[in-house]
Amino acid sequence: MKLLHCIAISFPLAFGAGAQTYQPVPGQPGKDVVWIPTPDHAVDKMLDMAQVTARDYVIDLGSGDGRNLIAAAKRGARALGVEYNPDLVALSRRAAAAADVGDKVTIVQGDMFEADISKATVMTLFLLPNHLSRLAPQFLKLKPGTRIVSNTYEIGGGWEPDETAQAQPCKSWCVVVLYVVPAQVAGTWRLGDDEWLTLEQNYQKIYGTYQIDGVAVAIDNGRLRGEEISFTVNSVAYTGRVDGKTIAGVARGRVSRDWSATLARE
Repeated sequence: MKLLHCIAISFPLAFGAGAQTYQPVPGQPGKDVVWIPTPDHAVDKMLDMAQVTARDYVIDLGSGDGRNLIAAAKRGARALGVEYNPDLVALSRRAAAAADVGDKVTIVQGDMFEADISKATVMTLFLLPNHLSRLAPQFLKLKPGTRIVSNTYEIGGGWEPDETAQAQPCKSWCVVVLYVVPAQVAGTWRLGDDEWLTLEQNYQKIYGTYQIDGVAVAIDNGRLRGEEISFTVNSVAYTGRVDGKTIAGVARGRVSRDWSATLARE
């Protein structure tokens, strides 16, 4: 159910008929919004930015006519769509079968706010900012590194996109916004006997101090991209991978050395 603006209107009387001849009309009313399809070249751009492969499980909330799911399945991914309009559910199932990807695509009738998205590695969305912000707490619970691509609208609330690009040619509904779910690293990490890293986090941005022998220095350029962490301390560039309550990586300055940290307290 791709979106343009919220409306307060009842469904048509034919809603749910599931007739083989049913064809959606851009701008038609839905449960919360009107339906606008994502242009095909913008779908391709979304999947390119999310780097969708056969290893992915793609979920589309408000999946409409299923075009995002079908395009993802053609790249080998498994895909799940949640769509409230039963006519669109039936239409998109037929389209997936016709595209010979029916075995990779599952489309269910339901409310996107009630959907279980925990298994997603990629989410393809065309939702309004108020819907995205309402869903944001669920997005942040996804596995670090999960990619969220949104047509036009940003999640907001202080969560800045990791990338923004335009599908070409771009007339309307062709700006693609990418978010990569960050690992959760806020807390105090122990690197050595008297070596500590204290971090605060605002989505993918991190701040804090590096302390050794009782002397604390502020970190600079702290950032997360999924499980990948990077920051600088006194011109030494730290990079690493977060794995739950441990971090391991390389510090590069005048010399390079391995480093690791264990979460001591959150």
